[in-house]
Amino acid sequence: AAMKYNDHSRDMILGFKHADQTHNALAFVPWLKKAGAEMLSEADAIIPVPLHRLRLLKRRYNQASIMAHYLGRECNIPVLHQALLRTRSTQTQGHLNFEQRRKNVKSAFAVNDKYKSRIEGKTLILIDDVYTTGSTVKECTKALRKAGAKSVHILTLARVVRYED
Repeated sequence: AAMKYNDHSRDMILGFKHADQTHNALAFVPWLKKAGAEMLSEADAIIPVPLHRLRLLKRRYNQASIMAHYLGRECNIPVLHQALLRTRSTQTQGHLNFEQRRKNVKSAFAVNDKYKSRIEGKTLILIDDVYTTGSTVKECTKALRKAGAKSVHILTLARVVRYED
């Protein structure tokens, strides 16, 4: 992850995600490049975590896809925007606990058959905005590995860090 998800980053990320501040993606690219430098140097392709088509219609854009687009362009790595599909609508996860998140996204992703040849044997970067429990990226990774991906690395803009007392 390029940064911690906390009081300092929350407004910027939520503005990008829900308030049409898509121009922020350009500012995120240098941070993503730095955080993911080693994995990006080995990547065959970048794949954004997909939104379900109903959520995409409501939001009008996929924030992970926008970040992937600019990062791919900057790093000269192909971006496979339609390679991974969200096969069913899931509820938003903002207020779900770990177990609820896991159940919510279980088996919710599949590889688009048109992209299987571009995934098989490849090293992929899965990109998302926020890593909270890892449930979403784990399910995406399962689908990509099932389709024959050699390896899947996770690169996120922010990560929730929990501290034990």
